[in-house]
Amino acid sequence: MSGVNKETGNSLNAVSRSPVEGNKRVNSGVESGPESQGKVKREGWNELKREGRHDLVRQSSHTASNKATMLAMPQFGLRDNLIRCELLKNEDIYTYLENFSFFIGTYNVNGQTPKESLRPWLGSTSTPPDMYCVGFQELDLSKEAFFFNDTPKETEWMKAVSEGLHPDAKYDLVKLVRLVGIMLLFYVRNEHAKHISEMEAETVGTGIMGRMGNKGAVAIRFRFHNSDICVVNSHLAAHIEEYERRNQDYKDICSRLLFRQHDPALVPLTIMKHNVVLWLGDLNYRLSDLDVDDVKDLIAKKDFETLHSYDQLKRQIDEKAVFVGFVEGEIGFLPTYKYDTGSDQWDTSEKCRVPAWCDRILWRGKNVRQLHYQSHMDLKTSDHKPVSSLLEMGIKLVNEESYKNTFEEIVRSLDKMENECIPSVTLSRREFHFIDVKFMQHQAETLTLHNDGQVPCQFEFIQKLDEPTYCKPWLTANPAKGFIAQGGNVDIDLEVFVNRSTATELNAGRQQIEDILVLHLDRGKDYFLSVLGNYLPSCFGSSIQTLCQLRDPIQEMPLETIRELTLSGDETRPLIIDKPLDIPKEIWQMVDHLYRNAPKQGELFQQPGLRSEFVEIRDCLDTGMPDSLPGSNHSVAEALLIFLDALPEPVVPFSLYQQCLECCSNTSQCKKPPFLLPCY
Repeated sequence: MSGVNKETGNSLNAVSRSPVEGNKRVNSGVESGPESQGKVKREGWNELKREGRHDLVRQSSHTASNKATMLAMPQFGLRDNLIRCELLKNEDIYTYLENFSFFIGTYNVNGQTPKESLRPWLGSTSTPPDMYCVGFQELDLSKEAFFFNDTPKETEWMKAVSEGLHPDAKYDLVKLVRLVGIMLLFYVRNEHAKHISEMEAETVGTGIMGRMGNKGAVAIRFRFHNSDICVVNSHLAAHIEEYERRNQDYKDICSRLLFRQHDPALVPLTIMKHNVVLWLGDLNYRLSDLDVDDVKDLIAKKDFETLHSYDQLKRQIDEKAVFVGFVEGEIGFLPTYKYDTGSDQWDTSEKCRVPAWCDRILWRGKNVRQLHYQSHMDLKTSDHKPVSSLLEMGIKLVNEESYKNTFEEIVRSLDKMENECIPSVTLSRREFHFIDVKFMQHQAETLTLHNDGQVPCQFEFIQKLDEPTYCKPWLTANPAKGFIAQGGNVDIDLEVFVNRSTATELNAGRQQIEDILVLHLDRGKDYFLSVLGNYLPSCFGSSIQTLCQLRDPIQEMPLETIRELTLSGDETRPLIIDKPLDIPKEIWQMVDHLYRNAPKQGELFQQPGLRSEFVEIRDCLDTGMPDSLPGSNHSVAEALLIFLDALPEPVVPFSLYQQCLECCSNTSQCKKPPFLLPCY
């Protein structure tokens, strides 16, 4: 069954196919390898699945022309990291730009199987592209696809893509990654495969409960020659009025999608930490403030400029709410949604959807020029039309002779500096105060390091004696290690975030917002930083037993009273009130709110709430103000789930598990309230 990886926040119902077993070529549907030539006959789903996986080429290794990348490998120490830094600073000296063509395609297939050739879409360019990035959404809408990893449609559409590529070149399938129905395929011309390195794939679910894979994104990142490229295929929230939810999906994808680096000590790469980012998919932004007849009238006049002014994505980009720094080409084609399946006719169903440009392609980075941006009306399999963009991209290639000269000059300069100087930094401050820290509310303070020495230096926060990590679990230094060029500055964010794993200890007073960080300079001295603050107790992370003894909001109670209740594990301890509540008032407030306001609410506990509303709900429960819970029903439902998840012990205590199992087959025992059982 699908689930969520609580460490990464990424959906588990994702598939990433890594290149394996040699270079099997794909050329307009014809595969060739060491054991077979020509088109492979497929018989049955098992055969399809096996061949689909083995159709992928091996991951390319580092090549001699990629020496700057090799310096990032873990076996290199401080000196080589400094050389790498200088090489990156002087990259323009030993690299030059060469143009390569990237075909970007996106298609929401509405759960259909391939019924027609994809050549009119994928083979529409006059000359064969150097690379293909092909994204699908709603690959499979069945429940089986949602709950299990495999779907036969993955291989069916992969085969259709392989057969639809430009016939005048041979291509290698370098990577396939899928999250439920969101799939991304990455092909390169076989002569370029050896120049692909550092290939990684990741997925993020933003669907049900903000985590499941019915909505979200899949992404790959790779290094081509000396350029770092990231490709994201996303399917954002549906419905015309949900543009803010789409904005939130975009922000969640950007913040949660992280690529690991070859050196595990290095901070994972975000989407934006690449030379070029390509973003495609069913972004689901619609046309606002126009009814269906007005839209169709403007379409008939081909007045796309006026129509585009009502486009939600354009408006959100203009307001800098999403896709800041991204570029989209001029739209000169019909809206790609929604059509009657099998035709070019607009939606004639009872819902009569307003046509919209749901399917989009954007990019971010320098030296990118769009050659075409179009839809493909010939394909009628889905209620969407596929979209393609052909981009000409300037890729950085290495001049070997210039690289050698630059490398040697850097080494000579570094040798001289190392013989003369030792590392030294100036800290902007050494004390950090975090006031009124709250549950699941991020706070950050910035430390600036200035390298006032004569050589570059490497810094790292190190563990104190007998402690497993360099900081308390509610504290993070970002970055925790790195290096600073001579005369340079580095900003380090000290971030405090209390979640379910740390709230209980802070509520109980067993932990305080208090820590000492040790900042170590390689071949230099240590600096000590003081972190202090106060945590506002919260019902989130408090036990049911404690909350049942609190008639007033938790933040109106003396801290000593709360800590006395939570520190004592003795069931015979004296009660703060004569008659404890049967259930915590906080649970009652949330359940009563949902009982009164959301008995017929659709997708309750499935559609996530808004973070800003959760903050208001948390403060209301902790302070008692206002009298009624604010926010939408979805936000209250999510707050209830977070509350239950943060309990130090479940609603059914661990001590009752065995007794519950023993009583489950006895009807009379099952009717007996758990709080009457002798062990409770």
